[in-house]
Amino acid sequence: MSLVERPDDFETRRKHLSSLSDDELQARFWELVGKIVSPLVEEARTHTTPSIERSVLLRMGFSSVEAKALVHRLNERGLLAHGAGRLILELALKKKIPLREAGEALVQGRYLNEVAP
Repeated sequence: MSLVERPDDFETRRKHLSSLSDDELQARFWELVGKIVSPLVEEARTHTTPSIERSVLLRMGFSSVEAKALVHRLNERGLLAHGAGRLILELALKKKIPLREAGEALVQGRYLNEVAP
């Protein structure tokens, strides 16, 4: 296998950036990063999975057994797309109860009609 040396065209390719200050270059960098990741951010906003929702619940302090039961219960009702953590948080705030209590109530089937968006 033969390697072909690439011509050094750095100066030509950077010409349109040469007049920018460091702050302007940094702003340009973050603008381009935003364009690159925006499809990923949109995908994350509009799509979820039971695995992702269980992960969120684990970070909220629920055990893996509790998280699995909550995700299963919410998924049965077609509510998982609204975010398990969000639904539990909103229920807890509405009822003025701790998050754990709200989650336990949902697993037991209580308040399910109240978490519907």
